[in-house]
Amino acid sequence: METTIKTRLPRQRACNEKNEKGKICAGHLKRWYHYGADWEKQYGENAELYRCEKCKTVYLPNPEEEARTGTLAW
Repeated sequence: METTIKTRLPRQRACNEKNEKGKICAGHLKRWYHYGADWEKQYGENAELYRCEKCKTVYLPNPEEEARTGTLAW
């Protein structure tokens, strides 16, 4: 099974990948911290990657949005 790689839409929180019947997955996109060495080699050591919790589609961050790698400011 090959992993699908997509770019997130602005403010996207749910997966928009369609299955073979055309139904949208709608799984929650979660920040993916523990990816393998092959992903680290391709996207860098501290890459901002997201993965669908249902279908495992990988999403790259939206280039129009600010990176979410900093700590929270209250």
